[in-house]
Amino acid sequence: MELSVNAGDVHEVETAWSGRNCVKGKAQSTWCGSSRVTGSSLLAPPQRLPYSGHLSRASKMDELVKESIATVEQRKKTSVPWTIDEPHDQPYHRFENGKWEATTPKTEHADPAGTLKPSDKLALYTWNIDFMLPYPDSRMRAAIHHLETLCRLHPPTMHPVIFLQECLATDLTLLASSPWIQANFHLTDLTPASWASAHYGTTTLLSNRLSPSACFRIHYSNSEQQRDVLVLDIPLSLSTTTTTTTAAKPLLLRLCNTHLESLPASPPLRPHQLALCAQHMQNLKTLHASILAGDLNAIQSFDAHLPSAHGLKDAYLELGGQEDDAEGGHTWGQQASTALREKFGTSRMDKVLFCGDGVVCEEFERFGGGVEVEDAGERRQIVGLGFGKGWITDHLGVKAVFGLQSLMA
Repeated sequence: MELSVNAGDVHEVETAWSGRNCVKGKAQSTWCGSSRVTGSSLLAPPQRLPYSGHLSRASKMDELVKESIATVEQRKKTSVPWTIDEPHDQPYHRFENGKWEATTPKTEHADPAGTLKPSDKLALYTWNIDFMLPYPDSRMRAAIHHLETLCRLHPPTMHPVIFLQECLATDLTLLASSPWIQANFHLTDLTPASWASAHYGTTTLLSNRLSPSACFRIHYSNSEQQRDVLVLDIPLSLSTTTTTTTAAKPLLLRLCNTHLESLPASPPLRPHQLALCAQHMQNLKTLHASILAGDLNAIQSFDAHLPSAHGLKDAYLELGGQEDDAEGGHTWGQQASTALREKFGTSRMDKVLFCGDGVVCEEFERFGGGVEVEDAGERRQIVGLGFGKGWITDHLGVKAVFGLQSLMA
């Protein structure tokens, strides 16, 4: 659940939610302050919603926020095996012989069958699926179905990659049980073991025609909401005639899935987080190009300048999009509750950034508008919380198609 904060509203936020306390602001009783509350929580099963009919819509949402924050507190991890701001390797998972198998990426001598070829294209989808609304299973099933519908339109040379943010542990179970995902993707996560939070985080679905040579996370040191960046390295075939017998390390395409810090903060947290991402997108001689996407929570004026300040191109802007074009480019607010949309408007929170000469962005579009839960009763319950329809999330997704530039060494 995101709540956009325009520049004129930033002064209302005094203290950001750290997973322990609500945001302090002018409107203490609703939304824990006039601010944006995010994160994720392992909510109770979808059939809950013990709200009395006399409760106002704002009161119902307030109860959801309080429940979610309480769950965050209950599920905090007290110890972790990684060092903050440093890469921490994790396995990815392949579906073989009827089950998911944890797999350690091969760092050298990549299987040529799992590399990107000069004629290949990459279709990158990124989508934040609201953690806070009820019926999380129904909403994730609808999201999977929508993504499947979109991916079935791809030509054979296009490899889909899906970045998801605000996933619950139950979402990971649903993703792993989908026959379509089992047949077409590797999964980075089956459990929350690699998340800083015990119950919410990011996860990536990678076309199973590709074999990553690295899979790791970098957990941000200055995050109050357990945020990180999830990284996959994909080997590239140097050319159509290059053999795989060379001892040289293959060139790589680095894919980075992140959910930057929500809320204004003093000092701001997102600049350091994106700077750390940019450093790891540009720090290896073997990186042919890097792509980062996700919910960047671009809610303050400085956010618009962060990508270019770190040498990152914005796919939407590169293809002619305008920063202030709400109708053409904004990704949050259209499907937020009516009250929040009227107060905060819309914003371009979700972005695709890239660097390096190895890729060119050929297409960019939003997706996911109008997707609702299937059950009519569940739709009514979501509408009863103040939404215009029974939408599955308050974010639109964004899709970018990348082609490979010359791969000659």
